[in-house]
Amino acid sequence: MPGQSSTRDRMVDAAFALFDEQGYDATTVDAIVERAGVSRSTFFRAFGSKEDVIFPHHPDLRARIEARLAAGSAETRVVAVREAAGLVLEQYLSEGDVALARYRLTRTVPALRGREIASMLGYQQLFREALLHWLDGPDAELRAELLAAGIVTGHNVILRRWLRGQTDDPRGELSHALDLVMESRGLATAAPHGALGTTVVVVESNRSGAEVADVVRRALEG
Repeated sequence: MPGQSSTRDRMVDAAFALFDEQGYDATTVDAIVERAGVSRSTFFRAFGSKEDVIFPHHPDLRARIEARLAAGSAETRVVAVREAAGLVLEQYLSEGDVALARYRLTRTVPALRGREIASMLGYQQLFREALLHWLDGPDAELRAELLAAGIVTGHNVILRRWLRGQTDDPRGELSHALDLVMESRGLATAAPHGALGTTVVVVESNRSGAEVADVVRRALEG
């Protein structure tokens, strides 16, 4: 609901403002709710702890990544991986100053750094599990693990470059990073489950459309 969303955003804004002003450890939940103009019960209905305010969109983002990967298949795996990885980057880009403030906090507060690493491993698990459904062969499990680690690492490298002001084109750089990861592990070229490889059909140019379709159908069936 719009009212709930604005209240949640107000609490996040208040928390990050206080973290910037007086530090993370010195900021209490009471100070956050006072600054946001809400009650403690409202705060704890939205967040389980002060730490959760730092990562307000994590549960929703994880659910969206999982849903996008679940909608993929062995045939559409490359697109599914690209779009799922892109969801994470787009979330950070949309947050703007909040993402930058989070980056500063996770560099200086060990507990928050640990939480960030746990989130990263959670995303990696989602990619690994999806890839296991799409890959075949005796080394499928190893390839899935290596690909998932590469996808998350590649994303994190580009994200850090954007957070540090080292790139004006994080989307383009993420696309390139994913190219490198998938090409190095053969994700974009290896045949999916049950694939027979590429079929090349040569048809005389004077054939009608119906005849061409029939030749292609028979080639694929044979």
